[in-house]
Amino acid sequence: MKDINNRILLAEDDPNLGTVLKDSLELEDNYVELFADGEQAWKSFNKDDFDICILDVMMPLKDGFTLAKEIKKVAPKMPIIFLTAKSMKEDKLEGFKLGADDYITKPFSFEELQLRIEAVMRRVNSSILPSQQAEYAIGKYIYVDNDRALKTGGNSTKLTTKEAELLKLLAHNVNKIVDRDVALKSIWGNDNYFTGRSMDVYITKLRKYLKADDRIEIVNIHGQGFKLIVKN
Repeated sequence: MKDINNRILLAEDDPNLGTVLKDSLELEDNYVELFADGEQAWKSFNKDDFDICILDVMMPLKDGFTLAKEIKKVAPKMPIIFLTAKSMKEDKLEGFKLGADDYITKPFSFEELQLRIEAVMRRVNSSILPSQQAEYAIGKYIYVDNDRALKTGGNSTKLTTKEAELLKLLAHNVNKIVDRDVALKSIWGNDNYFTGRSMDVYITKLRKYLKADDRIEIVNIHGQGFKLIVKN
């Protein structure tokens, strides 16, 4: 089974273009969920875990700008690329005001979209806290930052962006308490109730990834945060 490069939310109401883009992106080893309107995309965003969102501006039920506003409220660091048939300067400015990472005017080539996705994800991955350390040894595991890969023996698990950020923060502070609010603000951008619940889900995922080594434990320190414990 191949590693997944990126988990992509694609919202495009043109069924032909949407299908072509989905198929092409999946050929590049991406996982893609395609939605024909902004409302469906928003519901999925709240249920699943994505690395990047590609949003058509003009969509039924919920347009791309409205969808982007809602996404940025709960995930301020989520990368967003807008697709649009509009070429007006005002529309591009609106997209960037909402925190868009890029903006592509139709028609465009798939190669252009792929290059822009790669450029955005390089910027995202280069800003992962807390440092640019290439690898972390965690018990019998090795986490390789460039690939966002957690490796042990002959097995490799590709982490999502937030899984990687959280694991790096814990590994950088191994056997020390990571303050809950610090983790939320540095990775999610805020420390509200919903992001707190989201982080709890990610902690559970990391525990599952690391369960093959019984010397490793991620413990909840009540009222403070989390601690990655690695016993000798």
